[in-house]
Amino acid sequence: MKALNIAMNNPSKKIESYIVPPLSNRVRLSDFAPGIFKSLVSKKATKNAIKKGLVWVNGKKGYTGDFILGGETVDLYQAKEDSSKPSIQLDINVYFEDDYLAIVNKPAGVVVSGNKRLTLENALPSVLNKSSQPDALNRPEPIHRLDFPTSGALLIGKTQSMVIALNKLFETREIDKRYLAITIGKQKPEGIINEDIDQKASKSEYSVIKSVPSDRFNYLNLVQLNPHSGRRHQLRKHLLFIGNPILGDAVYYIEDKILKGKGLYLHSHSLKFLHPVTKENIHCIVPPPSKFHKLFPDI
Repeated sequence: MKALNIAMNNPSKKIESYIVPPLSNRVRLSDFAPGIFKSLVSKKATKNAIKKGLVWVNGKKGYTGDFILGGETVDLYQAKEDSSKPSIQLDINVYFEDDYLAIVNKPAGVVVSGNKRLTLENALPSVLNKSSQPDALNRPEPIHRLDFPTSGALLIGKTQSMVIALNKLFETREIDKRYLAITIGKQKPEGIINEDIDQKASKSEYSVIKSVPSDRFNYLNLVQLNPHSGRRHQLRKHLLFIGNPILGDAVYYIEDKILKGKGLYLHSHSLKFLHPVTKENIHCIVPPPSKFHKLFPDI
């Protein structure tokens, strides 16, 4: 009966096991566990897994203060997914997909995730093929966020280990993200913006691809943006700070210089990174929506 209770309390399916070799001294689980599981790529990720009850020792849930003596079997379980979330149908274009990850084009006007029914995350199970890996997720997980009015390339993890690995790449700034925006007003050809956001150091780099005169806005500029940090609304705030807000921005704008009814002209254009498993150089470009082409036909 006791064994039955242990099995029932396991968080989900087992994805990795490790048999501890003989040890000369006892070691706390929090110090021993980092590095023994391929799915956990950092010490922080391992400690979080222990706290969430995903690391078990000899069939019992492990705790950070438990001592490892040698000879134990340490198991890593996959976290239970939220089965209460709905699955919906959305017209989403997939630009890259393999057994581990995907890159999709998030439509403008759709939130990435949250408590609402209409989210991109809720559409992913019907859009992407389920991974065949042992730690496959039933519900693929967005790795980063794009604002509600922003369109473009969004990175998705299809396995638990890939979600961890891609989050690590974002933390270490090993994913190159490029955006396209249309800004208003006369703008310098290129520049770096270092204005703090929410009292945190922030950096954005921009280069103007093309400018055209505008009766209403003086100039419209097609701009490539490279954020070097990931603050909330960073690009929108930084461009307003230098006096060149993004066309269609209803939050960060100059008085009498707001365009209504067309949405925000900000698009996640490309993602570039080294695939954590295949070691392939991924460079995925997602074309901007048609409203960009109407103002700059040569994109």
